[in-house]
Amino acid sequence: MRYLACLLAVFPFLAHAGGSNYGVAPGAHPNLAGRVSEWPVPTPRFARDPAPAPDGSIYIAVMSGNKVARFDPKSKAFKEWDLPPGHRPHGVLVDKKGIAWTTGNGNGTIGRLDPATGKMTEYPTPSGGGGPHTLVITDDGGTIWFTLQSGNKVASLDTKTGAIKEYPSSGGPYGIALDKAGNVWFCRMGDNKMGRLDPRTGQMSEVDMGRGSRPRRVATAPDGMLWVTLYGNGKLAKLDPQAMKVVREYPLPGGDAGPYAVTVDGGGMVWVNEINTDTVVRLDPNTEQMRVVQLPSSNVGIRKMVTDASGRLWYMGSHNGRLGVVE
Repeated sequence: MRYLACLLAVFPFLAHAGGSNYGVAPGAHPNLAGRVSEWPVPTPRFARDPAPAPDGSIYIAVMSGNKVARFDPKSKAFKEWDLPPGHRPHGVLVDKKGIAWTTGNGNGTIGRLDPATGKMTEYPTPSGGGGPHTLVITDDGGTIWFTLQSGNKVASLDTKTGAIKEYPSSGGPYGIALDKAGNVWFCRMGDNKMGRLDPRTGQMSEVDMGRGSRPRRVATAPDGMLWVTLYGNGKLAKLDPQAMKVVREYPLPGGDAGPYAVTVDGGGMVWVNEINTDTVVRLDPNTEQMRVVQLPSSNVGIRKMVTDASGRLWYMGSHNGRLGVVE
């Protein structure tokens, strides 16, 4: 475990916030000191993309191992479920009812896992593939939105019927988030643009993020702003979704160190990792001050981070096979 040199500030808890659009509203820890703990996962075969569940547990997509894992922070115990052959989950989220949803990157499906019974149902995409990538869920739990990276699309799934609707785009859609107006924002990494879909009309629009920016992940803040990692130039961008423009860019401490995952806690603090330096950075948008947490492992390989209901930051090291928490 390692600690930040200075105690991080205290921020009020907000019941409704952005962050991950993963079914659990992120909180703000009252005494976040920057302590890091890690645990090796049972199947470290490119485990990735953690997600909080309503019961406080953390779910993990084990992509190459073709499993979903669950970690209990109280008992420190893991449980795993084998998935149908070829599913290869890229992402996972847990809805308010405790159902785990996965993107079947290997076979072009969305998976529904009932942890109570172990039953897995797969819903094929209309195109039959497309590389389902990252997924988010609406506040009412009725719709899951996800990106199809190789298929150059974004899509919606009706959680009651399993019906999927696809919307063509370009640039290898990657990270995805929902703004407060219900619009779907996604990173068109190959085009250096952010895409926006109005689900009411099906209309697409875009924001140019700059040549070589390569936007990778996006998260919504409690104040409605969007935060985007610019993997290509080492910056973090603040985007106003109503004005449809970038209002500020922040060079990160590692320089061109590959900003990758981003999330926002319930107090509005922005968390971003730099995948090439094994660090996690916290930005206070009010003071524009940054704090750096050096992770205890090397070659960690964080590809997604989430904040749980108590404000703890969870990450999964895809390279080192260790689940970590910053608290």
